[in-house]
Amino acid sequence: MDAFFASLAEGFDLPILDWIRANLTNPFLDTVMPHLTRWGDAGFIWIVLAVFLLCFRKTRKTGLTLGLALIIGLLVCNLTLKPLIARIRPYDYQQLYAGKMIPLLMDKPSDFSFPSGHTITAFEGAAVVMLSSRKWGIPTLCFALMIAFSRLYLYFHYPTDVLASMVLGTGIAFLAAWLVKKGEIWCNSRRR
Repeated sequence: MDAFFASLAEGFDLPILDWIRANLTNPFLDTVMPHLTRWGDAGFIWIVLAVFLLCFRKTRKTGLTLGLALIIGLLVCNLTLKPLIARIRPYDYQQLYAGKMIPLLMDKPSDFSFPSGHTITAFEGAAVVMLSSRKWGIPTLCFALMIAFSRLYLYFHYPTDVLASMVLGTGIAFLAAWLVKKGEIWCNSRRR
Protein backbone atom coordinates (compact mmCIF):
# COMPACT_ATOMS: atom_id res chain seq x y z
CA MET A 1 0.00 0.00 0.00
CA ASP A 2 1.19 3.52 -0.76
CA ALA A 3 3.03 5.05 2.21
CA PHE A 4 0.76 8.11 2.19
CA PHE A 5 -2.42 6.04 2.45
CA ALA A 6 -0.87 3.74 5.05
CA SER A 7 0.07 6.72 7.20
CA LEU A 8 -3.40 8.22 6.75
CA ALA A 9 -5.04 4.91 7.65
CA GLU A 10 -2.96 4.41 10.79
CA GLY A 11 -3.00 7.99 12.04
CA PHE A 12 -6.54 9.09 11.22
CA ASP A 13 -8.90 6.65 9.51
CA LEU A 14 -8.65 3.41 11.47
CA PRO A 15 -8.92 5.03 14.92
CA ILE A 16 -12.22 6.61 13.82
CA LEU A 17 -13.55 3.35 12.36
CA ASP A 18 -12.50 1.47 15.47
CA TRP A 19 -14.18 4.09 17.68
CA ILE A 20 -17.42 3.72 15.68
CA ARG A 21 -17.15 -0.05 16.01
CA ALA A 22 -16.47 0.11 19.77
CA ASN A 23 -19.01 2.80 20.71
CA LEU A 24 -21.86 2.95 18.21
CA THR A 25 -22.57 -0.59 17.10
CA ASN A 26 -25.76 -2.10 18.41
CA PRO A 27 -28.36 -4.61 17.20
CA PHE A 28 -30.67 -1.90 15.85
CA LEU A 29 -27.99 -0.22 13.71
CA ASP A 30 -26.59 -3.62 12.72
CA THR A 31 -29.98 -4.26 11.13
CA VAL A 32 -30.60 -0.77 9.71
CA MET A 33 -27.20 0.07 8.20
CA PRO A 34 -27.05 -2.77 5.65
CA HIS A 35 -30.53 -1.84 4.41
CA LEU A 36 -29.62 1.83 4.28
CA THR A 37 -26.44 1.20 2.33
CA ARG A 38 -28.32 -1.00 -0.17
CA TRP A 39 -30.38 2.08 -1.12
CA GLY A 40 -27.15 3.46 -2.57
CA ASP A 41 -26.10 0.29 -4.43
CA ALA A 42 -25.13 1.12 -8.03
CA GLY A 43 -26.69 4.57 -7.59
CA PHE A 44 -30.08 2.90 -8.13
CA ILE A 45 -32.19 5.24 -5.99
CA TRP A 46 -30.58 8.29 -7.65
CA ILE A 47 -31.07 6.89 -11.16
CA VAL A 48 -34.74 6.26 -10.35
CA LEU A 49 -35.04 9.80 -8.98
CA ALA A 50 -33.42 11.29 -12.12
CA VAL A 51 -35.80 9.36 -14.39
CA PHE A 52 -38.79 10.37 -12.26
CA LEU A 53 -37.78 14.04 -12.38
CA LEU A 54 -37.32 13.86 -16.16
CA CYS A 55 -40.97 12.83 -16.52
CA PHE A 56 -42.34 16.23 -15.47
CA ARG A 57 -41.78 19.53 -17.23
CA LYS A 58 -41.37 21.43 -13.94
CA THR A 59 -38.56 19.12 -12.72
CA ARG A 60 -37.04 18.08 -16.06
CA LYS A 61 -34.01 20.36 -15.72
CA THR A 62 -33.28 18.93 -12.26
CA GLY A 63 -33.62 15.39 -13.61
CA LEU A 64 -31.27 16.19 -16.49
CA THR A 65 -28.76 17.74 -14.09
CA LEU A 66 -28.89 14.72 -11.79
CA GLY A 67 -28.53 12.30 -14.70
CA LEU A 68 -25.52 14.20 -16.02
CA ALA A 69 -23.95 14.33 -12.54
CA LEU A 70 -24.36 10.56 -12.17
CA ILE A 71 -22.71 9.95 -15.54
CA ILE A 72 -19.79 12.28 -14.74
CA GLY A 73 -19.41 10.66 -11.31
CA LEU A 74 -19.33 7.19 -12.83
CA LEU A 75 -16.67 8.18 -15.37
CA VAL A 76 -14.47 10.19 -13.02
CA CYS A 77 -14.79 8.27 -9.80
CA ASN A 78 -15.68 4.65 -10.43
CA LEU A 79 -14.00 4.13 -13.80
CA THR A 80 -10.98 6.41 -13.33
CA LEU A 81 -10.08 7.17 -9.69
CA LYS A 82 -10.90 3.80 -8.09
CA PRO A 83 -8.61 1.72 -10.33
CA LEU A 84 -5.98 4.47 -10.56
CA ILE A 85 -5.62 4.95 -6.78
CA ALA A 86 -6.42 1.31 -5.91
CA ARG A 87 -6.78 1.88 -2.16
CA ILE A 88 -7.59 -1.35 -0.35
CA ARG A 89 -10.63 -1.54 1.89
CA PRO A 90 -10.15 -0.94 5.63
CA TYR A 91 -11.08 -4.51 6.60
CA ASP A 92 -8.42 -5.80 4.17
CA TYR A 93 -5.89 -3.33 5.56
CA GLN A 94 -6.57 -4.56 9.09
CA GLN A 95 -6.11 -8.17 8.02
CA LEU A 96 -2.97 -7.59 5.95
CA TYR A 97 -1.12 -5.15 8.20
CA ALA A 98 -2.48 -5.75 11.70
CA GLY A 99 -3.55 -9.38 11.50
CA LYS A 100 -7.07 -8.41 12.64
CA MET A 101 -10.16 -9.98 11.13
CA ILE A 102 -12.99 -7.47 11.06
CA PRO A 103 -16.41 -9.13 11.23
CA LEU A 104 -18.65 -7.68 8.52
CA LEU A 105 -22.42 -7.42 8.38
CA MET A 106 -22.55 -7.76 4.58
CA ASP A 107 -20.59 -9.38 1.77
CA LYS A 108 -17.33 -7.64 0.91
CA PRO A 109 -17.43 -5.16 -1.99
CA SER A 110 -15.34 -6.32 -4.93
CA ASP A 111 -13.79 -2.99 -5.91
CA PHE A 112 -11.35 -0.56 -4.30
CA SER A 113 -12.08 1.80 -1.43
CA PHE A 114 -11.32 5.29 -2.77
CA PRO A 115 -13.55 7.07 -3.58
CA SER A 116 -16.84 5.87 -2.11
CA GLY A 117 -19.29 5.45 -4.99
CA HIS A 118 -22.24 5.32 -2.60
CA THR A 119 -21.22 8.63 -1.03
CA ILE A 120 -20.47 10.34 -4.33
CA THR A 121 -23.83 9.46 -5.86
CA ALA A 122 -25.64 10.39 -2.64
CA PHE A 123 -24.02 13.82 -2.56
CA GLU A 124 -24.53 14.35 -6.27
CA GLY A 125 -28.22 13.67 -5.66
CA ALA A 126 -28.44 15.80 -2.53
CA ALA A 127 -26.61 18.76 -4.06
CA VAL A 128 -28.66 18.69 -7.29
CA VAL A 129 -31.93 18.54 -5.34
CA MET A 130 -30.72 21.28 -2.96
CA LEU A 131 -29.92 23.54 -5.93
CA SER A 132 -33.47 23.05 -7.14
CA SER A 133 -35.42 23.09 -3.86
CA ARG A 134 -34.35 23.65 -0.26
CA LYS A 135 -37.62 22.08 0.87
CA TRP A 136 -36.61 18.74 -0.68
CA GLY A 137 -32.87 19.35 -0.54
CA ILE A 138 -32.54 19.25 3.23
CA PRO A 139 -34.19 15.80 3.68
CA THR A 140 -32.21 14.55 0.68
CA LEU A 141 -28.99 15.80 2.28
CA CYS A 142 -29.91 14.03 5.53
CA PHE A 143 -30.48 10.82 3.56
CA ALA A 144 -27.11 11.28 1.80
CA LEU A 145 -25.37 11.75 5.16
CA MET A 146 -26.96 8.54 6.46
CA ILE A 147 -25.75 6.60 3.41
CA ALA A 148 -22.25 8.04 3.86
CA PHE A 149 -22.24 7.10 7.55
CA SER A 150 -23.44 3.59 6.71
CA ARG A 151 -20.26 3.07 4.70
CA LEU A 152 -18.20 3.84 7.81
CA TYR A 153 -20.41 1.83 10.13
CA LEU A 154 -20.07 -1.20 7.88
CA TYR A 155 -16.26 -0.76 7.80
CA PHE A 156 -16.35 -0.56 3.99
CA HIS A 157 -14.64 2.83 3.65
CA TYR A 158 -12.14 4.98 5.46
CA PRO A 159 -13.41 8.34 6.77
CA THR A 160 -11.13 10.13 4.30
CA ASP A 161 -12.76 8.18 1.44
CA VAL A 162 -16.16 9.38 2.59
CA LEU A 163 -15.11 12.99 3.24
CA ALA A 164 -13.37 13.27 -0.15
CA SER A 165 -16.39 11.67 -1.81
CA MET A 166 -18.74 14.20 -0.23
CA VAL A 167 -16.64 16.98 -1.76
CA LEU A 168 -16.33 15.22 -5.12
CA GLY A 169 -20.04 14.44 -5.32
CA THR A 170 -21.01 18.01 -4.46
CA GLY A 171 -18.47 19.40 -6.93
CA ILE A 172 -19.72 17.11 -9.69
CA ALA A 173 -23.29 18.22 -8.99
CA PHE A 174 -22.29 21.88 -9.36
CA LEU A 175 -20.37 21.05 -12.56
CA ALA A 176 -23.41 19.26 -13.98
CA ALA A 177 -25.67 22.21 -13.07
CA TRP A 178 -23.24 24.59 -14.78
CA LEU A 179 -23.08 22.39 -17.91
CA VAL A 180 -26.87 22.12 -18.10
CA LYS A 181 -27.20 25.90 -17.72
CA LYS A 182 -24.57 26.46 -20.46
CA GLY A 183 -26.38 23.96 -22.68
CA GLU A 184 -29.67 25.72 -22.06
CA ILE A 185 -28.12 29.11 -22.98
CA TRP A 186 -26.56 27.61 -26.12
CA CYS A 187 -29.88 26.02 -27.18
CA ASN A 188 -31.76 29.27 -26.61
CA SER A 189 -29.21 31.26 -28.65
CA ARG A 190 -29.54 28.76 -31.53
CA ARG A 191 -33.32 29.28 -31.65
CA ARG A 192 -32.97 33.00 -32.30
